[in-house]
Amino acid sequence: MKKMLKYCYLSLFIVLVSCEGRSTKKEERNSKIEVVTKSETQSTAKTKTILFFGNSLTAGMGLDIEQAFPALIQNKIDSLNLDFKVVNAGLSGETTASGKNRLSWVLKQKADIFILELGANDGLRGIPLEETRKNLQIIIDNVKQKNKSTEIILAGMMIPPNMGETYTTQFQNIYPSLANENNLYLIPFILEDVAGIANLNQEDGIHPTAEGHKIVAKNVWIILKQIIQ
Repeated sequence: MKKMLKYCYLSLFIVLVSCEGRSTKKEERNSKIEVVTKSETQSTAKTKTILFFGNSLTAGMGLDIEQAFPALIQNKIDSLNLDFKVVNAGLSGETTASGKNRLSWVLKQKADIFILELGANDGLRGIPLEETRKNLQIIIDNVKQKNKSTEIILAGMMIPPNMGETYTTQFQNIYPSLANENNLYLIPFILEDVAGIANLNQEDGIHPTAEGHKIVAKNVWIILKQIIQ
């Protein structure tokens, strides 16, 4: 595996309950908007694409799309004058199964870097672990099949212990295991230093505030910068 940070277990209440039935018009916009802060006229054929594929965390549920961490990553890239374009393909309520089914549409555009942020909704619903793992592997395989040169970053997830210690532990182990087996970059826990901290989460206690997204962006950047710099 190319790079792993020290893996810390946090048994705090974390993100991404199923958002089905709760999506607002803002969230629906968030799932479709391409986050690009550079003018389209500045982009060239050499511009590379970073595609964020995830659920309500990536979509920035409850916030303007410009406040979600993918947009903050674009701002960071622009400040460094790097020729990368960020695409936000987050969708609130997404599970690994629905993500697997949506993937072919998303991959109609080339992704030089693919950041996979899915699985928390599976864990919170108690979906069998082997199903979650299988779906994530299918997504990884399909991305590689579409473009062998695509770099994949897997965003590690954790869930609260209400499903039982065995399920919780095995769930969080899915991510480092898949990263190791597929030679992927790994963000050990994308919500590190955010999960369970009241003033960094919205009223629901599970979706980060704008300040929380800034920390999430830092967690992502630690790994992403190894590829693009």
